This record gives sequence, structure tokens and C-alpha cells, in this order.
Amino acid sequence: MKPKSILLVSNYYPPEQGAAPNRIQVLAKALYAQGYKVQVVCPLPNYPTGKVFSAFSGRFYSKRIEEGISVHRLWLWPSKSTNKFIRLFSMLSFAKSLAFFFILKRIPKLVFVQYSPVFVGFTAVFWSWLFGKKTIVNVSDLWPLAGLEMGLLKKGVYYSLLEKMEGFCYQKADLTLGQSEEILNHIQAKNSKAELFLYRNFPNFSPSEIIPKTPQLPIKIVYAGLLGMAQGLSEIFSKITVPEHIEFHVYGDGPDAETISKPKNLKVIYHGSISRNELHKELLQYDIAFIPLVNRIYGSVPSKIFEYARLGLPLLYMAGGEGGDLIKKHQLGWVVSVQDFEALQEFLNTIDVSEVQKFPKVLQQQKAIQTFDFSVQFEELKKKLKAL
Repeated sequence: MKPKSILLVSNYYPPEQGAAPNRIQVLAKALYAQGYKVQVVCPLPNYPTGKVFSAFSGRFYSKRIEEGISVHRLWLWPSKSTNKFIRLFSMLSFAKSLAFFFILKRIPKLVFVQYSPVFVGFTAVFWSWLFGKKTIVNVSDLWPLAGLEMGLLKKGVYYSLLEKMEGFCYQKADLTLGQSEEILNHIQAKNSKAELFLYRNFPNFSPSEIIPKTPQLPIKIVYAGLLGMAQGLSEIFSKITVPEHIEFHVYGDGPDAETISKPKNLKVIYHGSISRNELHKELLQYDIAFIPLVNRIYGSVPSKIFEYARLGLPLLYMAGGEGGDLIKKHQLGWVVSVQDFEALQEFLNTIDVSEVQKFPKVLQQQKAIQTFDFSVQFEELKKKLKAL
């Protein structure tokens, strides 16, 4: 029997690092393992540095077979600028390349679109619909609403255009995946006719065995990931004083990296960006993982919840919404309201070793492995893909 083919469209893919590229690679590998002929189309790698990686520089197109998966990388104008016009130009450049890809290449019957940025998602859904393909739209963030809540967008003509493009993607999807109940409720309110499916951003890796040990002072809190405006680390560090018995360690890259790399507080230690495998080893030495957002973003459930918990780390969550409910429900750590810097300061002032010991790493890891099971969720998704 001829293997079923699927094209995954994403704005991010490894060797780029972070939750967005990881989730697509995890899905691509899982589909390939199930006998699918998998293709991925994405930009030339540039995230989060805003520069095309040296191994791909000077190219307009790259195709490689990576672990059995055909990866097509297309030209774009890379940027990590906070200027919205430059960011828009960068997104439009990849959207244009993506349109040519759909026109010039043979596209399989199934097209999986990682929605957002809006122009990229819209372009993929439009051409998939025009060519009569079955379209699966995966929504991890509710753009343009997220941009409005972060203060990056304002209501007006441009915002209305983005909303129309968003609505088009939901209307033309044959199956829509949402990473939170809030996202699914939002899509349903848009009168989407597609079947809806809750699809969390669960990781799929074998965590290292945890060797139990008693936490000691100083208590080491770690943040690892994108250093962007949404995470707001530099703002958070400007509003709090890190007590003597606490150390903050930061890993990652992004627009906020330059500020974080020159902290005014010597208790904030910046380690730069390292590979995911190296990071997982490094994270084992820390006591608490910090998950912040500068503003509560409707629909957002940071995938760091599932990744850090799988590594056994208790979570200090300051991002609001459904993610906080998950942490409370499964007793994975502490929840502080978004922008409540006084509560965060109080937590830092009063947290001690005995409080950390209430969340033993071995138990944290066991809970995460049992509760946030990628393979169980993937089996359900596989059934829905087969029905398309």
C-alpha cells in the first residue's frame, strides 16, 4: 500500500530552538514513524537570532532529507527587530516564498498548517484550499488577539484585516487543533465548521533519571527559552529585588537578550543559548523553573509547563490563564498573577528549602509522564487524520 503523504507548514523548524520548532519536529517524526511520507516546508533557519544560520546563508532554497523527512527551506528576509513594519516585511517575504512553493511543487492531499504568524498561516490555508487539499490548522496562539493583548497591535483597519484572515483559516480548515480550551472556544465562536480537537503541546523525549538530593541555599531558579517582549524578563527584573538566598539563571536568545546579558543585579546570571539536549542536562541542577508572561494572553498555555515538569522541576508560573489552572490541578508548583510584582517579591522573600521539598523532582516527573502523554494524544490525532 502506498504510504499516506502529508505536508507540514511551519514558520519554525530545527535547527532553530524553542517550543515552536520542537513541536513540529516531534509531530513530523511521529508521523514518519507511523508510515507517513512527511514533508516540511519552513523558512531558512533564523530564529531567534534574526540572521540565517551560517550553514544556510546565501541560499534561496534548501532541501534536505533529515531522519527520513523531506525538509524544504525557503528564502525570507530575516529579522528579530521589534519594529512592527520590519517584522511584517519579514513575515510577508516568507509568505511570498510559500505561495511559489505551493504553485511550483506537487502538494500532497493532507496539509498541516501551523497557524501564526497570520500571513504565513493564511497563505498556506489559502493555497491548500484553492488546490482542494484537506487542511489541518494547528492553533497555538490566537493571533491577532494575542498581539492586541501584548500591546503590539491596535484595533483599526490593519487589525480588522488580520481578523478576516484568521477567520478564513478557521472556515477553510477540515480539522482544527487548539492547544487550549480557550483557543477552541474562541474558534467555535468564529462559527468554524471544522471539527475541533484539543491538542496540547506535549513534548516527546526520554528524560534523564533524577537522582534525589536535598535542595540547598541559594535556591536556584531558572528561565530557559525565548527572551522576547512577551516574556518580559527585563521588565520583571527591573521591578523586583532578588534576595540573597535566591539565584536567577537565564538561558536563551531573542530581542531581550542584550538587556538580560548585562543585568544590574548580580544575582541574575545569563548563560546564553545552548542546544536543547545540553539544556535538558543543565536544567537538572536547578530547583525551580520560572514561566512568565508580561501580559495574560487569552488561549496561551506555555509548552514549558509540560517540558519542565517532565524534567522534574517544580514550576513558578506567572503567565495567567489556563496554564495556571493546570499547575494548580496537578500540583506542579506555585502560581503568581501576571504583573503582580509584589506577590512575586513576597514569594522570593519567603521561599525556603522546606517549601521546595514539598515538590520532589521524582514525583513531579512521574506525574508529568503519566498526565502529559504525547503518544496517547497522538493516537487520537492519527485517527482523525485517517478519517480525512
